[in-house]
Order: sequence, then structure tokens, then C-alpha cells
Amino acid sequence: MTVIYLTEGLLKTLLRMAEERDPASTTVPLAITDAGELPDANLSAETPVFTHFYLPNEGDSVNAVFGVDLGTPSGQTPGVFVSHPRGELELSKRDDFREVIFVAVPPWDMESFKIFDRTGDELEFTVLDIEPPEEAGIV
Repeated sequence: MTVIYLTEGLLKTLLRMAEERDPASTTVPLAITDAGELPDANLSAETPVFTHFYLPNEGDSVNAVFGVDLGTPSGQTPGVFVSHPRGELELSKRDDFREVIFVAVPPWDMESFKIFDRTGDELEFTVLDIEPPEEAGIV
């Protein structure tokens, strides 16, 4: 089984964002960093670690009309976080599917968070207490 790695800071930030947006849902594209760029990761250099997110562009009429997020570089966000304020802790037909989908529900804590692949199978994950590198344009 594939294990997904993510930083503790990213997880806490996503859960906080979901709680702040409740009762509205949120969708946030997620970016990875190779573990080789994370000196404290203690993983093989090519292991992908989810470390950053792109801020959602609320109210962007181009995105709303054409369904294209022009602010997020194509191919650089293999994951997405979605919140389900009134839903179940599982994928829904309305979710934006990527290779990896992070899902959270109230009360917005570790027990209300899961990760799935695009077929809906739950994935094992490990939260790493490490700091990601700073990169321009992403948080």
C-alpha cells in the first residue's frame, strides 16, 4: 500500500482553513516537495511529501466560467484538499479529483481527516513534524 507523507504544518493549516470557512466547503490544490529537499524528512530522496498549498481564488470569474484555475501551475498539484462541512468523511461526486484527495469534516481534527486515491480507496498517511522549504507563489 502506498503511504502518503505530509507535513504537520500543512495538515493543521488545512483543518484551520476548513473550520474558518464552515459552513461553506473549500477546495485547495496541494503541492509536493521531494524528500531530498527536506533535510529532516529521513525518507528516500525521491519520496514525495505534501508540503504546500495554493490559495483558492474566491470569486474569480474566469475560473468560475471556464473551470480553469489560472493561478495554479498545471501538473504541480497532484493533490487536493476538500472539506465537507455537512458531509461524510469520504469522497463525493462533487469533489475535485486529483491523484490524491485529502478530505476533512467537522470537528476539523485528526480523527476527522482521511486521504483517498482517485478511485475512492482510503490511503495510509504519515504526518511529518518538519518544516518545508520556502517557495515563491505557494504557501
